[in-house]
Amino acid sequence: MKENAVITIISITIIVLNMMMIIVLDIKNAIMVATMTEVTTVTMAEIMVATMAEVTAAVMAVITAVVMAEVMAVITAVVKDVAAVGAGCFNLINN
Repeated sequence: MKENAVITIISITIIVLNMMMIIVLDIKNAIMVATMTEVTTVTMAEIMVATMAEVTAAVMAVITAVVMAEVMAVITAVVKDVAAVGAGCFNLINN
């Protein structure tokens, strides 16, 4: 009779320990999934920010180069026109 009670207690203890192990594993898996989700989200956000910064910098460099080239062309044309007008005035005065 005592042996049966001991076997029953040991069996119940093993069942309870197994259930606790399953619960611990479930909690561990939930934590791992949450951690991986968080890491993935943060990593993707970092990559997107870096990529957008890189793209923005490249686009701005191209736009700046094109605009500056256009501005310099206009300034050069204006300076040439002013020089031509000045030369014409000089010729009128000296003739």
